[in-house]
Amino acid sequence: MIDKIAASIAEALADVQDGATVLIGGFGTSGIPGELIDGLIAHGAKDLTIVNNNAGNGDAGLAALLKTGRVRKIICSFPRQVDSWVFDELYRSGKLELELVPQGNLAERMRAAGAGIGAFFCPTAYGTELAKGKETREIDGKHYVLEYPIHGDVALIKAEAGDRWGNLVYRKAARNFGPVMATAAKKTVATVYEIQELGGLDPEAVVTPGIYVSKIVKIPRVATQAGGFRKEAA
Repeated sequence: MIDKIAASIAEALADVQDGATVLIGGFGTSGIPGELIDGLIAHGAKDLTIVNNNAGNGDAGLAALLKTGRVRKIICSFPRQVDSWVFDELYRSGKLELELVPQGNLAERMRAAGAGIGAFFCPTAYGTELAKGKETREIDGKHYVLEYPIHGDVALIKAEAGDRWGNLVYRKAARNFGPVMATAAKKTVATVYEIQELGGLDPEAVVTPGIYVSKIVKIPRVATQAGGFRKEAA
């Protein structure tokens, strides 16, 4: 019987290795798998490469992970914001490596990994510092940059609901990078607020099929209070 439900976040993350490339879903603070990030901090894996849309906000979540000093490199599109002081301090002191990737390229490089594409030519970044050292080519009079896939050892994503086979549905903008990251990683762990019986999810609404998911963990639904703290919702 296929049953991908893990009893705890610690169990779901138990085999994350030092040196792993970890794809972490979320767009800004929408869809960030905060509980999984906290679990990764508790796990203790080090020398990590993190792939995310940005480089953390404030002192919680991804920023808290960076603050542990166990992240060697971050691949992202928006490393600096008004509250990205953790990243800023680490990067300026030479303690964190950055690979800056345009947002569309970030998504496409992970999609390519999931689709088995070896590399692709993209016009974005041609003629800029981001294309330095990369192969370029002129095709039909237009200039392109050769980009390579981003493969993950594990993807950490947040979904709305799932079933024991690992099928996932998302809530609105919280979907963002989750589906493409699930296809690009060797293992995908997802948190969900609801676990439904097989057949309870509308198959037309399933965005991430269970074949891409290794473990799901049910978490309590929380609400955000003033100041960014979380509390369990009624």
